[in-house]
Amino acid sequence: MGGHRQSFRKLESGFAIIVLAMATACAGTPSQPPPSAPAPETTASPASAPPGMVWIAGGEFTMGASANDSEARPDEFPAHRVRVDGFWMDETEVTNAQFRAFVDATGYVTMAEKAPDWEELKKQVPPGTPKPSADKLVAASLVFVGTKGPVGLEDLSQWWAWTPGADWRHPEGPGSSIDGKDDHPVVHVSWDDAVAYAKWAGKRLPTEAEWEYASRGGLDGKRYAWGDEPVTEARANTWQGAFPYSNTAEDGFKTTSPVRAFVANGYGLFGTAGNVWEWCSDWYRPDAYMAYASGVAANPTGPESSHDPDDPTAPKHVVRGGSFLCHASYCASYRPAARMRNTPDTAMQHTGFRCVVSREAWEKHTAAGPELVGTDVATAVAPSCCQKIPSRFQTTARSGRESKRSSQSPQSR
Repeated sequence: MGGHRQSFRKLESGFAIIVLAMATACAGTPSQPPPSAPAPETTASPASAPPGMVWIAGGEFTMGASANDSEARPDEFPAHRVRVDGFWMDETEVTNAQFRAFVDATGYVTMAEKAPDWEELKKQVPPGTPKPSADKLVAASLVFVGTKGPVGLEDLSQWWAWTPGADWRHPEGPGSSIDGKDDHPVVHVSWDDAVAYAKWAGKRLPTEAEWEYASRGGLDGKRYAWGDEPVTEARANTWQGAFPYSNTAEDGFKTTSPVRAFVANGYGLFGTAGNVWEWCSDWYRPDAYMAYASGVAANPTGPESSHDPDDPTAPKHVVRGGSFLCHASYCASYRPAARMRNTPDTAMQHTGFRCVVSREAWEKHTAAGPELVGTDVATAVAPSCCQKIPSRFQTTARSGRESKRSSQSPQSR
C-alpha cells in the first residue's frame, strides 16, 4: 500500500501548508515477530468511581503489532511485554459538552482560535523557510474537504484545507456549528489544549502503553479491539466507500459520531477505534519500542524526547485510535497497535482525546475539597493561566514557490 506521504501541502497558488496531518503510511509485515500474549492480570476496582470513568485493572500485555498483521507499520515493532498499574479512564472521548464546561469555567482559548506566532513557528520548520504572508498567519485549523473524484494519495493538500475560523465550535469552518452535538467528541484540539483540560479536570493524558492496554479491552494479541474480524460499519466510525472522494456513510456518519454510537470494548470503553484520533502523553519516536525489546517494561512513559526522521525539526506527541477518515486502503489505524504523531500545537477536524487518572491522584484531587474539583490540584488553575501554556504552531503557510517534501506523514486520516 502507500509508503511515504507528503507533509507540505499546496493549498493555493504560491503557498504550501506544513500539515503533518495524521496520515498513515501502510507497510508490509515487519520481520520481527511479537511474543505470545497471555491474558492480562486483574486488580480490584476502587470503591469510589470518578464520574464517567471506567476502572482499568492493572495487568500485563503484549504491546505492538502481531507478526501476522499485514497492516502493521515498522514503528509498531518490536512487540514487547508491558505491565501497567490500574487506572481510571474516561469511558468516552471528551465531548463538546464537557469541553464547553471547561471553557466556560476558565475562559480558555484553544490553539485554533489564536493566530500563529511566527517566532515560535519558525523553530519547527527548516532553516530559511520564508515568513508567511499576514493573511496566512490567522486563527485557523485543518478541515477535511475531500475530492471530486479519484486522486493520487501522495498530496494530502487535495483533501485538507487550512480554514480560517475553523475551531472546536465550528468543526467544518465558519457557518458550521456543534449545535445538537453535545455528545460528539470535541475536535480541533491540540495536545496543549488537551493537557490544559486534563489539568483542570484533575486528570492527565494516558501514556501510550495505558492507551493500548485499555483499547485492547482484554483481547491481548488481537488485531482489533473486537478480535481479528475485519472492521465493519457496525463496529466503528470509519470511512466507507472510496477514499478520499466517496464516503457512503454506511455507518450513518460522514464525520464524527456520538461517543457512544458503537459497542464498547471488553473494558467498557467506547470509541477507541475510529471516530477521532486521541492524544497520548508520550513523545513520538519510530524506534521507541527498541528500549523495551527484552524483559517486561513496567509503566513505560515513552522516550525523553521526540524524533521523527521525516520531519526532524518538529517535536511530536503520539496519537492513537484512528478516525472517521480511516479506510483499509489508506489508513487502517483503527487497530490498537497503530501509532501516529503530531506536533503539540496542531489541531485538526479528526483529533480529540480522553483522559486517565490514577486511584491515588483522584483521591488526592477529591480530598482537596469541592472548590478544587474540576481544577488541577497542584496549581488550582485560574481562568487566565491556561492561556499562557507555551505553544508552537506547526501549521503554517509557506510563501514563494511551491515546496513539497516527501515524508511518512503522521496525520492525514
